[in-house]
Amino acid sequence: MRPGAAVVLASASLLVLAPGAPPTAAPPLPALLADTGGGSQLITAQAPHAKATSGTLTWWNLRDGTWTKAGSTPARFGANGLVEGGSRRQGTNTTPAGLYDLPYAFGIKAAPSGTKVTYRPVRQNSWWCQDNDSRSYNRWTEPRPADCRATESEHLIAYTQQYAHAYVIAFNYAKPVRERGAGIFLHVNGRAATAGCVSVSAEAMRAILAWADPDRRPHIAIGTASGPTAIVRQ
Repeated sequence: MRPGAAVVLASASLLVLAPGAPPTAAPPLPALLADTGGGSQLITAQAPHAKATSGTLTWWNLRDGTWTKAGSTPARFGANGLVEGGSRRQGTNTTPAGLYDLPYAFGIKAAPSGTKVTYRPVRQNSWWCQDNDSRSYNRWTEPRPADCRATESEHLIAYTQQYAHAYVIAFNYAKPVRERGAGIFLHVNGRAATAGCVSVSAEAMRAILAWADPDRRPHIAIGTASGPTAIVRQ
C-alpha cells in the first residue's frame, strides 16, 4: 500500500458512515423492470420467493417519466407458489410469472363506481372453458359449448366470493397452448391460496378496477424478489 493510502481510506469510510447523511432513495419497482408493457399504468404482484403463497400487489402510474405508487395491498398466489409462465403446466396450482396484458374485467356484482375497463356481468350461463379438447379453451363462453366439458371448466357464477369482481390476466390467452393453463385472473380473496390466480381483498379489487384506465394500457407483472422468476426480469 502506498504511503497515505490508509488515511485516504479511513477518511472515505468516515464519509460513508457519517451520521445524518440522507439515504439514497431506491428507485420504484417498475423502473427496475426490463419491460412494463409500454403503457402508463402497471400492476406489480411480487412474492418473496418461488414457493411463497403470499406477497404484495401494488398499482402504479407513470407521469412525466416517473413511476409513482397509486396503491398497495397484500396478495395471495397459487398454493404451490410461482413458476415461469412459459413452462407452467395446467392443474399444478402455480401462478405464472411474467408480464401480461389485462384485456377486460368481469364480476357477479356490478362494476365498481368509476370503472372504465370493459366489464362483463356474470350470468347463470357464463363459463370459462378450461377443457384442453375444446375449441373454446381458455375463453369465456356463454353458454358453455358442447365440446367444453363442465367438469373441465369453471361455472363463474358458482364462485360468489372470488368472482364478485375479477380482472382477466392474459396468460396463455392470445394463442392458447394446450395444457399450459387457463383461467388466470386477478380476483377477490377466497379462503386461502389460489389455484394459480392472484387474489386481493374485495376493497383492493374495487380500487384497482376504479383506477385502471384502458387508454393508459395497464399490464400486470408477476414474479418474485429474486431467482429465475424475479419480477425484475420481466
